[in-house]
Amino acid sequence: MRLRGFAPLRYLLKQMTLLQTIAELERKGEPVALATVVRAQGSVPRHDGSKMLIYPDGRIDGTIGGGDMESRVIKEALAALKDGETRVLSYAFRDVQKGDVGVCGGEVEVFVEPLLPKPQVIIAGGGHVGKAVAHLAHWLGFQVVVTDDRPEFATPEAVPSADEHIACPLSELPSRTRIDPNSYILLTTRGMPVDIEGLPSLLETSAAFIGVIGSRRRWEICVEKLRAKGVSDSDIERVTSPIGIELNAESPEEIAVSIMAEIIMLRRKGTGERMQHEP
Repeated sequence: MRLRGFAPLRYLLKQMTLLQTIAELERKGEPVALATVVRAQGSVPRHDGSKMLIYPDGRIDGTIGGGDMESRVIKEALAALKDGETRVLSYAFRDVQKGDVGVCGGEVEVFVEPLLPKPQVIIAGGGHVGKAVAHLAHWLGFQVVVTDDRPEFATPEAVPSADEHIACPLSELPSRTRIDPNSYILLTTRGMPVDIEGLPSLLETSAAFIGVIGSRRRWEICVEKLRAKGVSDSDIERVTSPIGIELNAESPEEIAVSIMAEIIMLRRKGTGERMQHEP
């Protein structure tokens, strides 16, 4: 005897498994794209609600129908993981010669959503400015990492707003935490020697942004010393210094606002201009 409701129950359990996988990936800070069939009309491989996860290396979990349509969705999902943009994809199953994905006769729309980790702010230097930046970045919803080669400056007691505290030389940081295109590295260190020692290894990462606090003169001297260490001009050009939006900021808290304003501007592709309407 066939058990009524068995197929829907199996489908529901599969959906729950995918959601559990998404939750675990989010906890680990790993990206994945979710493809969902949001409209299905006529004869098609899968129907509304069918889901598939696409990993950055092209692996999948689940299916939305296989074949050419699924291959195209995977390609779009990988692009979405890079640009962070959602997509609504429409496919017809009528005439392969005209570029359709099949001949079943139906139509499908697939919603592709990149599920990216929280943007990460990595603060090198747990002093007054670093602590203020950590507090503001946490409030703004960033994953906050604070690192310092002085152990007492990289603790929950010293910087309570940080999610992760790493006490190590700056040059060792890439081996101690995740740094990827969703990471923004801010050097608010106590001096130029720390920057010069740590920057070469940071420049080998894929961080979205590497910024160094301080005066223009300090950075000019730093550049000379980095070149002497063999760092290329193309790598040096990846560094922004000084960092922040010009606010004439003075206090650590005001400097933190200036710095995080620049990070938000870069993430949201803003201009930094005042929004006041001209009279």
